[in-house]
Amino acid sequence: MNLKKFAIAAVASLFATGAWAGCSFENSVPLKSLTAGFAAWKAVTSAMAECGNVESELDQEFRTKQPAAFAAQPALYHIGGVSNGTHVPLLNEGTTRPLDDLVAKYGGHLSPNQLIRVDGRTMAVAMMVNAQHLMYREDILNDLGIAVPATYEEVLAAAEAIKQAGAVDYPLGGTYKTGWNLAEEFVNMYLGHGGEFFAAGNQPAIDNEKGVASLEMMKRLTAYMDPEYLVSDSTYVQQQFQQGKVALANLWATRAGAMDDAAESQVVGKVKMASAPSIEAGGRPASTLWWDGIVIAKNITDEEADAAFRVAMEGIDREMVEANNAAAVWLIDGFQPGAMAAGAAATAANGAVPYPASSQMGIMHSALGNGIADFLTGAKDAATALADIEAEYLTAAKEKGLVQ
Repeated sequence: MNLKKFAIAAVASLFATGAWAGCSFENSVPLKSLTAGFAAWKAVTSAMAECGNVESELDQEFRTKQPAAFAAQPALYHIGGVSNGTHVPLLNEGTTRPLDDLVAKYGGHLSPNQLIRVDGRTMAVAMMVNAQHLMYREDILNDLGIAVPATYEEVLAAAEAIKQAGAVDYPLGGTYKTGWNLAEEFVNMYLGHGGEFFAAGNQPAIDNEKGVASLEMMKRLTAYMDPEYLVSDSTYVQQQFQQGKVALANLWATRAGAMDDAAESQVVGKVKMASAPSIEAGGRPASTLWWDGIVIAKNITDEEADAAFRVAMEGIDREMVEANNAAAVWLIDGFQPGAMAAGAAATAANGAVPYPASSQMGIMHSALGNGIADFLTGAKDAATALADIEAEYLTAAKEKGLVQ
């Protein structure tokens, strides 16, 4: 997929049994889905529920639950929401089914760039692209005469000025929660430095100057964050913005719409979007491009798979997008990019690369999530932390047969 072209151009559950006024058919097959819980998935699962007999579980920990749930006999869910990273474990275990026959039957409205093909087979249907981009309080920057930061040195300078002015509780928000979130921050920063994660034979390649520089920049940024940054995930930072506690953050584009939700935001109209910062002026943004989309479980009946795919198509149709245009950078016909999509589009246009999803990267991501906090808290220096992360990666990669 040309993700650059695409981007340019809490736990909740929903249950429905008979309401299908907004659906083109009445579903009679009981179905369950497991997805993330951000606004775009809320919109999609709400649209699916209109068909009836659909139970949707929205859970930010979905990525840890899906592999076992889809491997069960029968699978515990029929429909899964995945990204280009969380798709890999399901592919490796062979627990999702090829969709070409179902696309031919019910997916005539899909564009070719929504069809995620692996080894020539359609294994997922993408509905949107996502990226971490810079969100900023326009009013605060204007009041202090600060230009929108384009590099991380400019972010740090802006944060210092905001701190000195006492404009907010913490100048920066950061998705630094230990585990997946913290690892993603390193991935972004390391790619922004031009780093490569692996050498020949899947050998790890992060214990180097670029790896050290990435860790050091991450630590410098924490000086302007809530001291509890190691428990700060996307929802945490979103709420900090909505409550007027932070002024800058590199946050997911899917969170942008929440800034103008008058029901929960105190900063409606004040938060704007820009490209993710780069390390050097004119350099690659320190962010990665992701797609999110639908997969169908393998370990279910063909009847269930047919109904699940048909319901999923109702969830990602034009009608849903027109009602939820600002919830995501949609890949669906009818999407009209607006101000909330500007940061993701700029991040892609400035050269951000797709997240390098693979089996070995999944192992590396886990090792990073486990090991970076020791550097940030001062328990280890950067070189030791990186060496230990590489050692953890090697142990797991050898067990999986990825490294000899």
